[in-house]
Amino acid sequence: MDDVDSTAFDCQACGACCSYSADWPRFSTESDADLLKIPEKFVAADLSGMRCDGVRCSALTGEVGKFTACGIYAVRPEVCRTCMPGDPECLMAREEAGLPV
Repeated sequence: MDDVDSTAFDCQACGACCSYSADWPRFSTESDADLLKIPEKFVAADLSGMRCDGVRCSALTGEVGKFTACGIYAVRPEVCRTCMPGDPECLMAREEAGLPV
């Protein structure tokens, strides 16, 4: 994966990582103060991570593969911050969404 050009991936024209799995956007290293910044309507009922509609994060807006945005970008959880364009998680999500890898 070292030869992947991450600049070739435009997250705002993708969104695959935010519509890949309802089990993926889990809270892990966030402090209680950080978690309180996330609007309650986007948090799962069991408080374990982001609420999803099917496999899609409820904070994701737009159409996957065309134009997307995160409705809570400034306060998004750590798992969302660590997914980088072109990394293995990105490529796996893109493949699942039927987008070019």
